[in-house]
Amino acid sequence: MNPPDTEAPTDPNDDQVSGPVCVMCFNASDASGAGGVSGDITTVAAMGGHALPVITTIVMRDTAEVFDHTPIDPETVVEQARSVLEDLTIGGWKVGFLGTAESVGAVAEVLSDYPDVPLVTYVPSLSWIDDEDAAQSYHDALRELVLPQTEVLVGNQKTLTDFLLPDWDAERPPSARELAVAAGELGASHVLVTGVQLPNNFVDNVLASPQGAITGEKFERFETSFVGAGDTLSSALATLLATGQELHLAVSEALAFLDQALDAGFRPGMGSVIPDRFFWALPPEDEDEEGAEANGTDTGEDGDATVPPSRNIH
Repeated sequence: MNPPDTEAPTDPNDDQVSGPVCVMCFNASDASGAGGVSGDITTVAAMGGHALPVITTIVMRDTAEVFDHTPIDPETVVEQARSVLEDLTIGGWKVGFLGTAESVGAVAEVLSDYPDVPLVTYVPSLSWIDDEDAAQSYHDALRELVLPQTEVLVGNQKTLTDFLLPDWDAERPPSARELAVAAGELGASHVLVTGVQLPNNFVDNVLASPQGAITGEKFERFETSFVGAGDTLSSALATLLATGQELHLAVSEALAFLDQALDAGFRPGMGSVIPDRFFWALPPEDEDEEGAEANGTDTGEDGDATVPPSRNIH
């Protein structure tokens, strides 16, 4: 798989050569490289775009768990964004973890100045935050200020249920349409619900509006835990929407990208697996082995090359 063509449209009156689409990503700094702006940058680049990362908070974590975070002053968050926006033309927004309710308000004000730029908002789980009042205030601000500007709200079914329908008490989880109705009442146009459990070891991922499901992809369940999947999916989708691609096509391509990145995932530490967003850059396995023999590359006892082989793509 080659990265998609995400070059910005060319202005025939512009003598400068058009470059990749620019996507501004408001997110946390994650030193593990699994998610946050690290995940946004690698995903947007893998999709052929140019990421404009705005750091909203510094998260202390490893690949197994999140320990704490230190928010950036909201004025500094805004200054990061405004400095870039005065210089560059952006094609899309991605909002991840903003840190505090105050930062949510600051970012929402920036977003409101560009109502025609598509916004993808990702809601991660905040179960690691001990201060329940702070988490509640953050979610309240996100619902009130960011969702009305959001084209696609992305999240795991459980996380979106807690966020959109905290009083849900039915034995079954809410459907994607029910979550979309709740999101629509808050102003969001669509939801992309991930991790919907299905029989026969599959999970569903569904794009829905308040009128019903629009599209989706069913993937085989991985027998491992991942970190950074949500940031990967939402950043990929934001990049595709920035090119002007139709929503249902962008969602299908973003889900396919995520599935293959997870399939090619790697475990750099003792915790969860990180998506390999550059899976498509690896050579096919047979070419890899031939190249290893031709170049005298050492192989293991089973004849496997020591350079990373390509992974199965489903």
